[in-house]
Amino acid sequence: MRILFADDEASLQELMRIELPRLGHEATVCPDGRTALAALDRTAFDCVIVDLDMPGLGGLDVIARVRETSPDTEAVIITGKSSLESAIAAVRQGVFDYLTKPCKLADIQAVLERVRKKRELTARLKALEGRVRRAEGTTHLVGASAGLAAVKRLVARVAASDSAVLVRGETGTGKELVARAIHEGSLRATGPLVAVNCGALPEHLVESELFGHRKGAFTGADEHRAGLFEVADGGTLFLDEIGELPKALQPRLLRALESGEIRRVGDSHPITVDVRVVCATHRSLEDMVAQGAFREDLLFRINTFEVAIPPLRERLDDIPALVKHFVRKARPQTPPEADVAEPAVLAALAAHQWPGNIRELANVIEHALVLCDGLPLTVEHLPARLGALRPRPAVSPAPAASALASQAAATAPPKAVSLRELEMQAILQGLERNHGNKARTAEELGISLKTLYNKLHQLQDGAVERSA
Repeated sequence: MRILFADDEASLQELMRIELPRLGHEATVCPDGRTALAALDRTAFDCVIVDLDMPGLGGLDVIARVRETSPDTEAVIITGKSSLESAIAAVRQGVFDYLTKPCKLADIQAVLERVRKKRELTARLKALEGRVRRAEGTTHLVGASAGLAAVKRLVARVAASDSAVLVRGETGTGKELVARAIHEGSLRATGPLVAVNCGALPEHLVESELFGHRKGAFTGADEHRAGLFEVADGGTLFLDEIGELPKALQPRLLRALESGEIRRVGDSHPITVDVRVVCATHRSLEDMVAQGAFREDLLFRINTFEVAIPPLRERLDDIPALVKHFVRKARPQTPPEADVAEPAVLAALAAHQWPGNIRELANVIEHALVLCDGLPLTVEHLPARLGALRPRPAVSPAPAASALASQAAATAPPKAVSLRELEMQAILQGLERNHGNKARTAEELGISLKTLYNKLHQLQDGAVERSA
């Protein structure tokens, strides 16, 4: 590595001039802070090792310049006057390590080896992120309907700002895709995009997931853990189904959004993060505010800019483009000009109400491609629920069998059904109608997503007990 060493002790300067090259590094040795600043102006370094106390200009001043001109350069403090105050100041400057004099050459060598490994991992991560970004490509909102065109204009306008955004729309309309388009069009595009579904997190772990925790903060916290706000530092945090966030945690989220500071569970010191938050919901947060389930001040904070996505039934003109998109995504070798579906297929799709929106359409096309050996898709490839275009021959029971069944039904005593069984039956039927979509099922049944998960866990536990 290319290393800058600055210390006012002549013996240490001479030692580093000899030993750092012997360890395989290129060394620039300076006797004071001003000489170190001049070297920083001429050369980019992988690591800077500076004495905390030097005449004229101290080590923290040198590190401050490093942070301005070369944020990727690691900094190490070495000092003979260690104190709690100086250690705290060094940590706030983001130093990699802190060594006290007298220190052995082996200690410096160990620190440099850790710096080398960190830089190697960082380089690999950046290369991997580049490969993933190239593989995923740029996010495109597919369609040219008037409703989607309005969404595209709003996305392009808000992406250039750093405002909080609330994306509204029914389940399956593509709210996360809109959040991704906002992120990619912003100045944070090179930073991380972290997505989390607030309704899918267990209530007792939501705080730890968002804000992190210290080791020993609660039972099972065996190590320090960074929260999603820290992971998304410098990028965008997408909070899907924000309406499912527990009421007790809403003040903490509000404070994080207003101050840019978070505090890990079990920690007394705040952490500053630079995160843009994009939220999404399929629920009416205004109704939740009226019911006391959602804070009004938090709604105002996350709803600086609103993007409403129309349901698929209001943008039927986009179905042909969406069908071609899903077919080409599943079969990349399909020529762009190919007819991927017969007109009867597009007519059948346009006649459907699409309660599951684009996610349901994607599942329908996947189903059709499983049955289709070659394009174009025909009505025989569509699921039966899309209308009478896939006729099924009616099979009438034999007269004798029908009579016996009627007689048995008339004479059999009614079977007692418990309230819990009726409840579970309604949940299972709802999941079947909504093709496994839990959020849609919960909305249809008038219960929260968390309650639905609890009911399903009860159903699973009951099945285990019966099998035992």
